[in-house]
Amino acid sequence: MGSFFKGAVAALLATALFGPISLNSASAAEGVAIPEQHWSFSAPFGSFDNEARQRGLQVYREVCSACHSLDYIAFRNLEALGYSEEQVKALAAQYTIEDGPNDEGDMFERPGKPSDYFPSPFPNAKAAAAANGGAAPPDLSLIAKARPHGPDYIYALLTGYEEPPADFQLMEGLNYNAYFPGHQIAMAAPLSEGAVEFSDGTPATVDQMAHDVTTFLMWTAEPHLDASREMGIKVMLFLVVFCFMLYAVKRKIWHDIH
Repeated sequence: MGSFFKGAVAALLATALFGPISLNSASAAEGVAIPEQHWSFSAPFGSFDNEARQRGLQVYREVCSACHSLDYIAFRNLEALGYSEEQVKALAAQYTIEDGPNDEGDMFERPGKPSDYFPSPFPNAKAAAAANGGAAPPDLSLIAKARPHGPDYIYALLTGYEEPPADFQLMEGLNYNAYFPGHQIAMAAPLSEGAVEFSDGTPATVDQMAHDVTTFLMWTAEPHLDASREMGIKVMLFLVVFCFMLYAVKRKIWHDIH
């Protein structure tokens, strides 16, 4: 009974800490080895780095949003990143949102509100494809969970641009990326040294921007990660205590019988 009890507790803890969240540790995919990075949120008891999320939002707004949408994130969701209600209102107002129809049946434009979602850079998928060589840039809301190896892959892709080997035949109009399947990608390198100026003074290196925007995109894909882990730990602690109580009751009952 003792060994069974210990095994059950260990299994419950393993399920709670490692089962619900899987960040797909880096390995070879389609012949390309994706380096494994250290992320504050990847450890069993890890959590998001809030400053990195805020810097990542800035990278998205100033770099990525020119081509990529963020359809599932409303401005009010940004309060989870530590912004006040007034800051969110001010940020939303910087965007122009199409609304309507009005009483005359016409669409109109207005400043954004916290309840609005990030507007797409293109009116529709065909326009997005036409402006990007025939391939519409993917929405980034869930990209960190939709791609194999998640955050590691995004970081590798953003930092993987380099000159192709001498014997590599690069098609016209494409760019060489060490971690993109086939190594040829239509998107030019989106990040360059100093592309943004972080308000907290952090140097805007390519590695730093890639790390921060990846952290932000992991949050957009799984915004309740911290809360889920906190709840999971509480539940497991309760179950452990409950198991001990049941074991104590069992021993008491059998002791009286014997």
